[in-house]
Formats: sequence, C-alpha cells, structure tokens
Amino acid sequence: MIDFQVEKFQGPLGLLLQLIESEEMDITEIALAAIADQYVAYVERAENIDPEEIADFLVIAARLLYIKSKALLPYLSTEEEEAEIGDLERQLKMYKEFIEASLKVSALIDSDRRLFAPVFTKGGRRGFAAAAPSFIPPKQLLASDLESIWRQALARLRKQEKKLPEARLEPKVSIDERISHIRGLLAEQLSLSFQRLLEKAETKVEVIVNILAVLELAKQRELVFEQEELFSEIRVLKI
Repeated sequence: MIDFQVEKFQGPLGLLLQLIESEEMDITEIALAAIADQYVAYVERAENIDPEEIADFLVIAARLLYIKSKALLPYLSTEEEEAEIGDLERQLKMYKEFIEASLKVSALIDSDRRLFAPVFTKGGRRGFAAAAPSFIPPKQLLASDLESIWRQALARLRKQEKKLPEARLEPKVSIDERISHIRGLLAEQLSLSFQRLLEKAETKVEVIVNILAVLELAKQRELVFEQEELFSEIRVLKI
C-alpha cells in the first residue's frame, strides 16, 4: 500500500483508519477526495498492480467514507446502513479471494500442467503410456451416455440453486461533479440557500455528497457560510 500525504496526515491508509478508530485523529479534518485522487494517479502510473492491494484499498476507503459520513450526519446513520457497510467489506474480501484463485489457475494453465487418468493394461494393472498423455474413454462409452450424465449433473445443481435477492443499484454521484455544479450556481448568483441545496438531493447519498462538496469548497476558501441568527437559514456565499 502506498503512502498518502494530505493535510495533518502522511502514511499508509491502514494507519489512518487505525488512528481514526482509536479516536486519535478527527476524520472530519481529512480530505478523502484528495486521498482518492492520489490513489487514482498511482494506479494510472503503475504498470502492474496487485489485485489484493486494490481490494485492500477499497475496503479501507469504504470504511473511512462511512465513518466520515456518520460524523458529519449522525442522524442519517441506521443499523441497516451499518450492516450494508459490513456486507460491502465482506464482498470486497471475497472478490480479493476470487482474484487470488484466478491468478493461481492462470499460472497452472501457463505452466502447461495437465491431469489425465492413468492407462489400464489388459490385465487390470495400472500403467502409463510412454507416448504423450491422452484421454482414453471406455470403448463402451456412447455420446448418449455422456449426455445423460451431464443432464443428471445439471439436475443436481438446480436443486441446490438459491434465488438471490434482487437489489437496485443507486446512480453514482461524483463529488467532483457536485463541486462543479455548486461553482456554476455561485457564478450565476451571489449566494445559495444551504437548506435548499440539500432538499434537491433525491437520496441520502446525494445529501452526503452535497455536504462534502460544500465543505471541500469552503476548505479551498472558495465560499463562506453566513447565518444571521441562531437556527436561522444558512447562506452559502462566494468569496
């Protein structure tokens, strides 16, 4: 895993997660968008990347994003969402295991290693032909027998099939796109209503991305917040 360098932190992503979970560092002070940009740049430069490394980054990054969203919007956190995060981590770990297995199978194929049944002599003793390995089916084997065996195997598989639950994938929401959208709105008008900006979001994910985009622009000193009195409407003004 590469070392990341952002404001108030420098080092591997695993160390950042450890510091945040032990409450030695505040997640709201870390720009996760900058970390993602650095990793994308690293992937584009690298010639060969270990799939296990990519899976580890996705697991840790997903956990950090969830912790930051929960810190910024604690009232949106539910037990169901925490379970979904756990499912995502398990799925990414499973994906890593599949990648590792596929690499091992590919290596076996590239090494030209094959497994064949031994040749039996007329006396029933097992022996090996001196020539190149070959598949020798029984003389009594017919194509209809193979078809019957194949259908029986398929029938057994169908009995073990489990109907997978259906799920709807939410559309991807990009922080960069929301930042560009907010910049465009501020170019057309002097100020924006922070509440109305959030109300236009159709999902919780969009609400979180809108808040992160506004905070990132504030951090870059492109906008400020204004509130006339306690609990009144918050306005977003371009600097």
